[in-house]
Amino acid sequence: MNSFTDNFTINGITLTAQPICRQSEVLTPDALAFVAKLHKATAGRREELLRARKARRELIAGGQDPRFLRETESVRNDPNWRVAPPAPGLEDRRVEITGPVDKKMTINALNSGAKVWLADMEDSSTPSWRNVIKGQLNLTDALERRIDFTTDEGKEYKLRPAEELPTIVVRPRGWHLPEKHMLIDGMPVAGGIVDFGLYFFHNARRLLAQGKGPYFYLPKIENHFEARLWNDIFILAQDLLGIPQGTIRATVLIETITAAFEMEEILYELRDHASGLNAGRWDYIFSLIKNFRTRGPRFVLPDRGQVTMTQPFMRAYTEQLVRACHKRGAMAIGGMAAAVPNRKDEAANTNAFEKVRADKTREAADGFDGSWVAHPDLVPVCREVFDGVLGDHANQLDRLREDVIPDDRALINVAATQGTITEQGIRNNIEVGIRYIESWLRGNGAVAIHNLMEDAATAEISRSQLWQWIYSRAITDHGEIITKQWVEEMLDEEFGALERFDGDRFEDARDIFEEVTLSDKFPSFLTVPAYARYLHEARQGVDATAEAIEDELVAA
Repeated sequence: MNSFTDNFTINGITLTAQPICRQSEVLTPDALAFVAKLHKATAGRREELLRARKARRELIAGGQDPRFLRETESVRNDPNWRVAPPAPGLEDRRVEITGPVDKKMTINALNSGAKVWLADMEDSSTPSWRNVIKGQLNLTDALERRIDFTTDEGKEYKLRPAEELPTIVVRPRGWHLPEKHMLIDGMPVAGGIVDFGLYFFHNARRLLAQGKGPYFYLPKIENHFEARLWNDIFILAQDLLGIPQGTIRATVLIETITAAFEMEEILYELRDHASGLNAGRWDYIFSLIKNFRTRGPRFVLPDRGQVTMTQPFMRAYTEQLVRACHKRGAMAIGGMAAAVPNRKDEAANTNAFEKVRADKTREAADGFDGSWVAHPDLVPVCREVFDGVLGDHANQLDRLREDVIPDDRALINVAATQGTITEQGIRNNIEVGIRYIESWLRGNGAVAIHNLMEDAATAEISRSQLWQWIYSRAITDHGEIITKQWVEEMLDEEFGALERFDGDRFEDARDIFEEVTLSDKFPSFLTVPAYARYLHEARQGVDATAEAIEDELVAA
């Protein structure tokens, strides 16, 4: 198999990518057979759920606001059920570090002093074949403490001797992303099944032998039926490997607006495998914009930087999340502060620390059991804040937040948001969107821009805000109507000001950015056309157009 067009089938899975070094350690016949069984048992339901996503978005676009579900009222009102108790390594989650599974981040995260590392195969990772396979290898190598590397400049990275490394919690890709390099009967396997299946198959027993277990973050879930599908996958996976039921634990990111109306139901579906919910703030904002983008001024948000966690609809979301979690014995994990330290700029560094400290102080005071940081330098800040609130306790599960009253109207009270739209906000969205996509196309799904960590979620906010502002003919603080022509003019100016370099992908990034921002049709995820561009360049023997991928996703 020496070319990109050669295909090779093992145990029912056709591999269409050029092989990379050590690939055979990951794609063993038994591992592929395991992934194939998971796929065949769930592919039909996944497609149904993706169709249901589209139908629900159409209802919301047509004026039907989401509400708490009447049909699941008995689940919310039943005081007797609780999720499984905290699993080994997940009792104390006061500080979690997030980042992709490349070698450098793997080593830095595990050396950071955090309690948990969110090993991200989703929003901060470009799903190129090399990244997918190397990520699996890096995780196994880390668990075996054999991961290290030296940069071209001679800087060494290796794990520090330690009694215990942070607990690893893997975030697989969401249901909407296919893995076009692995086909079964001509159809791609879901990226999430690939990420989960390979990691679980190779490492579940290894993790148990180390006194922990296979733990996961579940992204982009939109309702309790999607949580039920994951739970069924967990049951099947544990049965196939002969591992006790309940060994897997999952934390669900509440990062879609519809999931916020079903938080207790999601915990209920996963209750034997649930460990908590996370306030995935950036995707949550994107999801709100996406679902309500054509609903007029009531749902138009100000500049991205002004959509803080103190805005009324965001406060309602986080407080209700803590209440739902602690009512059911689940951990509530706070969101990621986007500020990134800059060691070369003391003023910027101090500013970043102050913003993160304020953010984590608010979360700890609200009852969260821990929170996220994106940079090792911020681990001590987050830990100090939660140490001050937790004291000798591992978490705040006994703080029930009975003072919070569930309120579905408050979750979408966007009209109460304070702030303005500025020309600088428009320009910032353009710059961030193009620069992020350019980085993504070069294989890096997380990039610091203006001392903020940008990943797919924050880039989605940038481009979806622009789409909504144009559609709504929103007005800036200076009274200017935001039109497509005006945004195009600013795009030309911002693009011309970008600092170019050999091998940059800015021309391609601009094409994709215009497609997801200026088209009459709103692409559901910017990573779909970006992934199509990557596949086209890889010259795969599969249909790699964005339209074909959208068809396969049932317009997910």
